[in-house]
Amino acid sequence: MSFSMAGKGARGPEINVTPLIDVLLTLIIVFMVVVSMDKEEGETAQIPQPDQKQKQDVSQPQAVVIQVLSADEDQPPTVKINHDEVRWEDLEQRLAEIYLKRAEKVVFVRGDADVDFQYVADVIDVAHHAGVQRVGLLTMDRDVAGE
Repeated sequence: MSFSMAGKGARGPEINVTPLIDVLLTLIIVFMVVVSMDKEEGETAQIPQPDQKQKQDVSQPQAVVIQVLSADEDQPPTVKINHDEVRWEDLEQRLAEIYLKRAEKVVFVRGDADVDFQYVADVIDVAHHAGVQRVGLLTMDRDVAGE
């Protein structure tokens, strides 16, 4: 403690913080040394590996494109899924099989210019019933990779 004798009266006590800072720095160094000596040990994790005997199916194309192609005047248009022709009755079942194992449930629909839009809307409706979450419409001048 220090006192002022300059005639202005007594000043309040002052704490000398220099030894406290020395103690703080010493504690920081001790903690750093202790932490570096402690080896990190944990449980060993066994991550399941895929069965090597099972061969994955032929890789599926990334984009699924449903084409609605015009046919004769009296018949409904033909439907193709990635160049494979599908009957209208089997369309929902085939789409459900395709999207059962896929995480990304996106399909692209391309219709001919002379096809009535009602058929394209029917394809979109069937796709939604089969589990497709997003539907994109393609124009005739755009190609999707893999076609």
